[in-house]
Amino acid sequence: MKIQLQQQSVRLRLDEGELAQLLDGETLHSTTQLGVIDNWSMALRLHDGAQPVLAAAAEAVLINLPYEAVLTLAGRLPCRDGLAWEVDTSNATLQLQFDVDVRDSVRQRGPRRRTDAVITPAV
Repeated sequence: MKIQLQQQSVRLRLDEGELAQLLDGETLHSTTQLGVIDNWSMALRLHDGAQPVLAAAAEAVLINLPYEAVLTLAGRLPCRDGLAWEVDTSNATLQLQFDVDVRDSVRQRGPRRRTDAVITPAV
């Protein structure tokens, strides 16, 4: 799981293997040793709600993403468009973006076939 933090924005990018684990009900973890507080971690899992839910403490953040939204995204992979939400926190709005690595998806699934192309019959 790749995590990008910038001001009021969090971007999470998974590979196909991590997406499969998440859809199988597993919780993904990423831990960083910062020295002063020992470890800081972020965990990601799915839940049955329609919106993301965050739980945070000084040393950890847990992000619960909507299962149905992630399952729908998985069904249209590979694609560059991920999922995005605005999550209201007690002090500000957090921009949350969730993506699956498109290059990994193409390697695992093959290129996506276009179904909206006009087909001209052979004469």
